[in-house]
Amino acid sequence: MPDLFAEPEALKPLAERMRPQSLDEVVGQQRVVGEGKPLRRALEAGRVHSMVLWGPPGCGKTTLALLVAKYADAQFKAVSAVLSGLADVRKALAEAEGNFAQGRRTVLFVDEVHRFNKAQQDAFLPHIEKGVILFVGATTENPSFELNSALLSRCRVHVLEAVEQGDIVQALKRALADTERGLGELQLAVDDEALGMIAQAADGDVRRALTLLEIAAELADDSVSGPRRIDETTLTQVLADRTRRFDKGGEQFYDQISALHKSVRSSDPDAAVYWLTRMLDGGCDRAYLARRMTRMAVEDVGLADPRAWRMALDAWDTYERLGSPEGELGLAQLAIYLAMAPKSNAAYKAYNQARAVIGQTGTLEVPLHLRNAPTKLMKGLGYGKDYQYDHDAEGGVALDQQCLPDALGDTTFYQPVERGLELKLGEKLSALRAARRQARRKPGSDEK
Repeated sequence: MPDLFAEPEALKPLAERMRPQSLDEVVGQQRVVGEGKPLRRALEAGRVHSMVLWGPPGCGKTTLALLVAKYADAQFKAVSAVLSGLADVRKALAEAEGNFAQGRRTVLFVDEVHRFNKAQQDAFLPHIEKGVILFVGATTENPSFELNSALLSRCRVHVLEAVEQGDIVQALKRALADTERGLGELQLAVDDEALGMIAQAADGDVRRALTLLEIAAELADDSVSGPRRIDETTLTQVLADRTRRFDKGGEQFYDQISALHKSVRSSDPDAAVYWLTRMLDGGCDRAYLARRMTRMAVEDVGLADPRAWRMALDAWDTYERLGSPEGELGLAQLAIYLAMAPKSNAAYKAYNQARAVIGQTGTLEVPLHLRNAPTKLMKGLGYGKDYQYDHDAEGGVALDQQCLPDALGDTTFYQPVERGLELKLGEKLSALRAARRQARRKPGSDEK
């Protein structure tokens, strides 16, 4: 096998120097490359297939692509969809054609493949089919949405996960002990608690953890005799500006807003304020969150607690007036209130049912007695005839007056739930509907 990793190491960052050189050195991802797993068996047997690696930053996508080339005894060629255009892709494919003619395969690694448009993605298809390239695409976005179906049909998608804290600690310990590629020669003194803090701050990203360790090593206390120590003061400096994983508009974004909405719907205020704060922490647009929670107030709380609608608008207005961070408290209070409020989607269901009926029945005529009659001609045609002014009727409701088109008769759309204010609304509506049925019965008929 060619040694793809035998390049000058001196100026490389620690994360690059410590990149795994075999499957045994890979931390995490045991579900994909663990002992006995299909991908590992295929790689060790040299039976490599084109694939898409989907996972968060720092989970090992590039490393796995390099290992695919190493185990397949293939040439490795990388292009980045961020930096490369169609001309670069064609050049890489031409090189692969040359290797193929000489009897050698090429692993073409396309980083951030989701950033290529459909035409650029299509350029790989014939070369994958002919076996000229073993395609390995890396993406942080859901391939189902970002890659075209033709490319997906020719590749197997492997889902990688954020690396767990314990696995990251093992990678850090390996770097501290390795005297050739790592920091072993420095003889750093780092306790398990400090390594745990670095691993936690890395938030599932091994590359980030190793970068933090390298920075900490440069700042380590060497004022005393013996090993240089990475102490609490050093870690405070290094970890001061840590941030969590979040993508404004990507898979994590939609997963988290879904979690917020469903936590509110499930009446779980703790989960609701957690997911809201996660999104605020990630830099999500505050106006977007206010808009979505207003939707929750209308769709999921509804008429069971109409105050939620007003509170949502007030929280939105409060944030626009105060800004961050003070206005974020209004959004947090709103999330908690929405979660605690009684829930009803009765109005939401009534609206959707009415839309469905309209789609099925078309343009039904407005009953003549409900039509306005501003001209003599319209009055002569019967517009407004026999209309009953409800305020003049006994009880303020003309019970025998039909307001739906004749073809719909007594169709009902709104069915209140037995929660919150709708419990009272339901009681009133049930009595009103019964009174209407009684008033509309024809004289001499028996109600069934």
